[in-house]
Amino acid sequence: MDNRNYQYLDHNFDPAQTGDYTLLVRADADNFSFAITDANKLLLLSDQVDLSVLNEPAGENDLLFKNYKQQIIGVSNTGFTLIPASIFNPEKVADFARFLNVKPTEKVFSQPLDTDNQVLFKIKGDFVSVLAEKFDTKDVVFGARGWIKAVAGDGPANQYLYLNVTGNLVEILNFRDGKLRFYNNFEFMNGDELAYFSTVVASELQLPDEAVTLVLSGDINPDDQNGSRLAKFFRRVELNATCPVKLPKQLSPNSLLYLTALNLCGSSEEN
Repeated sequence: MDNRNYQYLDHNFDPAQTGDYTLLVRADADNFSFAITDANKLLLLSDQVDLSVLNEPAGENDLLFKNYKQQIIGVSNTGFTLIPASIFNPEKVADFARFLNVKPTEKVFSQPLDTDNQVLFKIKGDFVSVLAEKFDTKDVVFGARGWIKAVAGDGPANQYLYLNVTGNLVEILNFRDGKLRFYNNFEFMNGDELAYFSTVVASELQLPDEAVTLVLSGDINPDDQNGSRLAKFFRRVELNATCPVKLPKQLSPNSLLYLTALNLCGSSEEN
C-alpha cells in the first residue's frame, strides 16, 4: 500500500485486484480528485490532490497508477458547444470547432453527451500533456457528462434546476420531458452573483421562481452562505440525493456526486 492520504479506504479493497476495478478521476488545471469503485461500490476516495503529482515518478505501490479494468477521466474545459446528434458529422469536427475559437495552445475533444447531443470541448494543451503523463487521453470525458447522466436517470421534473458548484463555478442543468433542455456554466464571486445567474436561467427558461426547485450538489448546501442566498429567491432548495455509487454513511452523496457519477460513463475516443 502507498503512503497517500485517503478520505476513505474500504477494508475490502485489494491492491492486487485493481484489474477488476474502475478508476474515476475528476481533474482541472490545478488539482484532481479520484475514486476507485468495484461495480457500483466505492472502495477508495482521495480528494484535492495537487496536479503536480502527475509529473512525479509513479511509485510502485501508488494505487493511482495501477492497472485498472477501466479509467474515466472527467476534465474541466476552457469552452464547449453542444451539437444536435441529428446534424453532427464526425468528418466535420474542425468546422464545428470554429464555434469554440480554439487557440493554438488548446486541444479539442468530441464525444456524445447523451443520445441527442454531441459535445465539443477544448482544454489547455499543457493540461492535456500533464494528464497524458499517466493516463490515456482516450479515457478523457467531458467533466459534466456523468452528472448529467445521473440526473437524467432520475427522471427530472421540468421545473427543477440542478446546480453543481465547484469553487466559484456553477453549472446549471434543466430537462424538459426527460430530455436535456439547458446546460451551461458561470463563474460567480459571491452568493448574490450565484442567485443572479440562477434567476436569469429560470427566467430565460420561463420557469416562474415560485414553481422552481433548486437541487444542489458540489461545494454548497442549503445552510451555507451561497445556499441561504439562493433560498431568498427560490422557495424550494434541496440537496441532490442521487447516489450512483454505494457510499459509506460518513460520506455525503451530494458533495461527491460529480465525481462518483463518472462511474456511469465509459471511455470515449478522442477526435
